[in-house]
Amino acid sequence: MVSAALHSPLELDPPHDPQLAALAANDAQLETAEKTAGNADIARAEVKKDTAVVKAPPSVISTPPGRWRRRAEAFAGQVLPPLLGLALLVGLWSLVSSTTGKSIPTPAETWEQALQVFSDPFYRNGPNDQGVGWNVLSSLQRVALGFGLAALVGIPLGFVIGRFSFLSRMFNPLISLLRPVSPLAWLPIGLLVFKGANPAAIWTIFICSIWPMVINTAVGVQRVPQDYMNVARVLNLSEWKIATTILFPAVLPYMLTGVRLAVGTAWLVIVAAEMLTGGVGIGFWVWDEWNNLNVKNIIIAIFVIGIVGLVLEWALVKLASAFTFEEVKT
Repeated sequence: MVSAALHSPLELDPPHDPQLAALAANDAQLETAEKTAGNADIARAEVKKDTAVVKAPPSVISTPPGRWRRRAEAFAGQVLPPLLGLALLVGLWSLVSSTTGKSIPTPAETWEQALQVFSDPFYRNGPNDQGVGWNVLSSLQRVALGFGLAALVGIPLGFVIGRFSFLSRMFNPLISLLRPVSPLAWLPIGLLVFKGANPAAIWTIFICSIWPMVINTAVGVQRVPQDYMNVARVLNLSEWKIATTILFPAVLPYMLTGVRLAVGTAWLVIVAAEMLTGGVGIGFWVWDEWNNLNVKNIIIAIFVIGIVGLVLEWALVKLASAFTFEEVKT
């Protein structure tokens, strides 16, 4: 009875049917394919999601700045640095004024005095009491005379020194000896020779302005390509033709550089010369205001001297740029 109730494991297995086995294998393959396709769809969805996160909407994409923005940035780049420099100067000036017990006037006090000075810059109350405008014009007149005489002598001298090696060897020691001498050292010689303060000041301007023009003109002549001179020799050109048609156009940039340096030196020297010689001039005005202990006018004169020198420098730079080749512009 007990043996009849127990069955072997072989008897519990269903009978083996090949058709059913094939259907089961087919179902397994379909299930695997569906799982693979599902995984692929999930991966594509995740990639799209990540791409949507990385990709910025069209409204967020930055566009290049417009024309007005570029102009504003360029204007700020040109104007902002000078304004910051002036602000730094005014700040240091105010600091020095406060630390010295206002023995040096503040910028505000100097500005108020400047408004009074320039309200009538061309008044005359006598030979030694004139407005700042007359003093500046007198100084410019002396500079123009001394500088003009120096140009008439220095530029032709520079041409011949650069053109002929014999003259170059003859004048180079003299130039090397006299050029380092301080311009004010020539002032007593001018007073001794000319017997007057005004011609002595003009003489000082002449002697300090001539060296930059001589040296730069001679260097320009010596740097003219030798091929140009060979062509002139083949064409049998005269020295006048060589100077006017070959040397002058090539030397003009160097000559204008010498002129610019000479004018800057002349404007520096005239202030010191007028302090010593007296008369009418911006240098004398500074010294006279010091004798009157008027420090505000001294500071105003310093700014006037700087502005006039800046205008002269700017004008000569523009002139030199108009006649200078691109490869030698500075």
